[in-house]
Amino acid sequence: MQERYKKSPRKQMKTKGANHLEIQLKPVNRDNWMTALTLKVLDNQQAFVPNVCVSLAKIYIKPDGDNVEYIPFAIYKEDQMVGFIMHAYEEGTSNMYWINGFLINATEQGKGYGAAALQAMITWIKNKFPQCNEIRLTVHVNNFIGRQFYTSRGFVTTGKWFGEEEVLKYDVVD
Repeated sequence: MQERYKKSPRKQMKTKGANHLEIQLKPVNRDNWMTALTLKVLDNQQAFVPNVCVSLAKIYIKPDGDNVEYIPFAIYKEDQMVGFIMHAYEEGTSNMYWINGFLINATEQGKGYGAAALQAMITWIKNKFPQCNEIRLTVHVNNFIGRQFYTSRGFVTTGKWFGEEEVLKYDVVD
């Protein structure tokens, strides 16, 4: 297991979003995982995103296959954890770079943290994996606000679906 982390170093990253909001992506680890488990979305969003516990379980269970690696990040504003985002990828590919389990805590929504965190994750993936041509994610068919959020930030439909979730992609351009 330690070897996996050597292949994909997990560094903290600071970024400023569109509103010049500074957030940090910090790896979820033994020091902060319990806080991550307390993050919750609004009641009407619960069907659209897995809770953090499910996302963290994917690291061990590997439901997407043995070749998929998962890297979970906590989203911080200063010293406060405000959200969670996870990257999943298949090494040696150009289009199997995913954003999973992305959520902003219910009490912190509407403050720009989501936009800043999404941009930080895109930048991190582009810098870490120069072979990446596109970044993918899924959005639930009934998650109209989420779909608008992603499409307004450059994600487009692929025409592919996983059950009730549509696959969107972000073309990585240098």
